Amino acid sequence: MNIDKILGSGLTSHASRKKLIDELKKLGIKNSEVINLISNMPRHLFIDTALANRAYENVSLPIGFNQTISQPYMVARMTELIHEKDSMKNVLEIGTGSGYQTSILSMLFKKVTTIERITLLHEKSKKKLLQLGFKNISFILGDGHMGYLQNSPYDAVIITAAADSIPENLIKQISNKGRIVLPLKDNEGQKLVKLKNTKNGIIKKIIEDVVFVPLLQGIETNE
Repeated sequence: MNIDKILGSGLTSHASRKKLIDELKKLGIKNSEVINLISNMPRHLFIDTALANRAYENVSLPIGFNQTISQPYMVARMTELIHEKDSMKNVLEIGTGSGYQTSILSMLFKKVTTIERITLLHEKSKKKLLQLGFKNISFILGDGHMGYLQNSPYDAVIITAAADSIPENLIKQISNKGRIVLPLKDNEGQKLVKLKNTKNGIIKKIIEDVVFVPLLQGIETNE
């Protein structure tokens, strides 16, 4: 899929994006497809215009509703972890947020289902992504703990909020070779974890320490 055809050219300097990509490579991001998407996706369109000058810094930024857009490194890292060339048809995202991570997934997977529990954030990100021309995304207002059974099984699930435990509903919704990447709370804080479905059951791998907003239950309508 040609990113220029969908989004057109970005509005920020090539230098600021190159600096970001150089930093991501130094931090260990290796997947060339992921690097190319982070380099070309106009992150400034997914944040408030007042913060647009910081769009290509490797930092998380507020997007309202007590939520943040993840730092580019974490978007790249989580995307890299679920990227498997022979299994990129169907992905579930828990926590649409600004829609930035959603846009990256949309360029890699044939079909994206994204769930957001905050009504106004769900509406805002849906409007933005549709305006930008993305056509392979299903937008769901709902509780991420429940997943979205109707579009399962998923080749991959990415959760962009920290869970107290592994949501069993999501384990049931992945394919035989499916994987889940999520931040999990533990006694020391939060760890980024990859779960992989195999013929011998679920294999769990701890990746690194992270800091995410909590994965909450229910739908929020009063913000």
